[in-house]
Amino acid sequence: MVPNSIKVPVPWDYVAPHGVLCLGVEPATDFDKRGQGDDQLRDKETGERVWLVRVLDLDPEAGKFGASKEFKVKVTAAQQPVPPASAVPGYPPMVEFTDVMLTPYVDSQRCKGGASKCRSRLAWSIKASAMTAPQQASRATAA
Repeated sequence: MVPNSIKVPVPWDYVAPHGVLCLGVEPATDFDKRGQGDDQLRDKETGERVWLVRVLDLDPEAGKFGASKEFKVKVTAAQQPVPPASAVPGYPPMVEFTDVMLTPYVDSQRCKGGASKCRSRLAWSIKASAMTAPQQASRATAA
């Protein structure tokens, strides 16, 4: 039997083969602790802090059919991840992630009313252990 919270390890190039730009990093909020002194979400397995890294997918096909080109990657780390310096002044830096895990879940936000109007979909939560500058070796083989 497949467990309910299956985690699928994948290489970062599988998630974003064209690369991503880092748009920002913020602490993930634990809504059960909101309003308390420290309401940052902690990883259930390690107890480490969880950070949300907003990225922009550089895939030309991203954003088709009404989907967003932006997505978030959860990074579990003691300290807030710091994006590398941008290679192109005035533009966000390109980043990639290490130890990437995908977890499927049902996104039912579009489900309104009965079964005939339910537009829920399979979605993926992306979790990583670190954010880094793109590795030139992997970028050269992808080009």
